[in-house]
Amino acid sequence: MERGMKKILAFFCFTLLPLALSAQKDDFGLWYELGAEKKLSQKWNVGAELEFRTRNNSRTADRLSAGVNAEYKIIKGLKLSAGYNLLYDNNPEELTFNSSGDPKKWTPSYWGIRHRLNLSLSGSIAWNRFTFSLRERWQYTYRPSVADKKYKFTYDEEDCLSGYALQSVSSKGKHVWRNRLGIDYDIPHCKFDPFANVEMFVDKTGIQKMRYQVGLDYKLMKKHTFSLTYRFQNVNNDDDDNEVNSHLLGLSYKYKF
Repeated sequence: MERGMKKILAFFCFTLLPLALSAQKDDFGLWYELGAEKKLSQKWNVGAELEFRTRNNSRTADRLSAGVNAEYKIIKGLKLSAGYNLLYDNNPEELTFNSSGDPKKWTPSYWGIRHRLNLSLSGSIAWNRFTFSLRERWQYTYRPSVADKKYKFTYDEEDCLSGYALQSVSSKGKHVWRNRLGIDYDIPHCKFDPFANVEMFVDKTGIQKMRYQVGLDYKLMKKHTFSLTYRFQNVNNDDDDNEVNSHLLGLSYKYKF
């Protein structure tokens, strides 16, 4: 067991080194996940998940979500999956200014719904006690319009505030392509399995964000899996999630039956 823990520490020292060079003034959040998976046959699996996220150094609730998915095993090491997630987001406050420096539009923080669909193709190859994986995922997110959430200010000839009008937050759909490359290691005679992956999010404007993740899985009686993860998220352009560069600590539990 001691030898296994030394391998875990060495694994994390290697994978966390690039993350230590990231910017110091980033946000911090917690992600909690709860999932279940049912094996229907040798080819088919179905699952469901719940998730809760925080932001603003974990002082503000960020998102609640619920999802369902189905997975089909094409051949050994190659799987096709599809899923749907209902997202309930706490959208942060937004304020824009005109050329004179006066407030132009103000959107207070509000909770809103988004719908997300995804289709994925995943492949994996085992070598010794390592498993290398690649997942390609298409993701579509739709945000319905929300009435009377945005304030538009008007000014008179002397630049004095003369009034405001309520506007709707318009509906919007967005396509994102996600590429995730991962590595897992099965430590002999140890219930802790370390893993690491890097994921790229690409939309029509280019690279939207990068997500780097390392973690540990702990399996109990083959049915219960507990996971502890650390993620660093480097955001380039993400106008839908309103995300910033973040350090994210995650706790999750999955039950298989």
